[in-house]
Amino acid sequence: MSLTVKTALITGASRGLGYEVARVLARERVNLVLTARGRPALEAAARELRGHTEVVAVCADVGEDAERIVAAGLERFARIDALLNNASELGPTPLPPLARLAWRELERILRVNVLAPLHLAQLVLPGMLAAGGGVIVNVSSDAAVNAYPGWGGYGASKAALDHLSRVLAKELEGTGIRVLAVDPGDMDTQMHRDAAPGEDLSALPKPAAIAPAIVRLLLDQTLPARRYQAAGLLPAR
Repeated sequence: MSLTVKTALITGASRGLGYEVARVLARERVNLVLTARGRPALEAAARELRGHTEVVAVCADVGEDAERIVAAGLERFARIDALLNNASELGPTPLPPLARLAWRELERILRVNVLAPLHLAQLVLPGMLAAGGGVIVNVSSDAAVNAYPGWGGYGASKAALDHLSRVLAKELEGTGIRVLAVDPGDMDTQMHRDAAPGEDLSALPKPAAIAPAIVRLLLDQTLPARRYQAAGLLPAR
């Protein structure tokens, strides 16, 4: 892999996949801008990772505070080379059918899963364009392409994020900036447990097993802009 990323911004970084990606990048001495809504977990993650690299932790809601998050990163590091839009909003649980999904709940899902990733991208793009390179990775889901009952709001938001990624990638062709979407697959995460209460998820991979695939997307400049499945980026067992 070609390691040119010096600073990465990761949303939803206090636990799960975002945290595990941050751990891998920290060992590569990539500077980190971490953000999440839960202050105690975020501060604990930042304390751990500061043993390996420079870390800025911003407790914030990506749907409301994109400017503050990016400003904190730029103040410390001057430029952000990589953006991982990992934070996601599942919506109300138990997951309701679309016929009963309140429109304000859907509005919140779309704000976090679609509008915030675009807003963050818009904020980091000027620095990437000035530098002649960068990478934006948007975390998608198989719910974006498959019709799962109860997952309509979340799936619609991820489908929108996929298409946003494709269009932005086309618009940035020739600039040196890659825009990719990745479906990490089913994982044993708190979000999945919230979506499927009582279901045994112990056989699913942990986020730590998937994180190397996401890091590869961030660091390997030979990977073209398109939608990926994380499993296809991991070494065969």
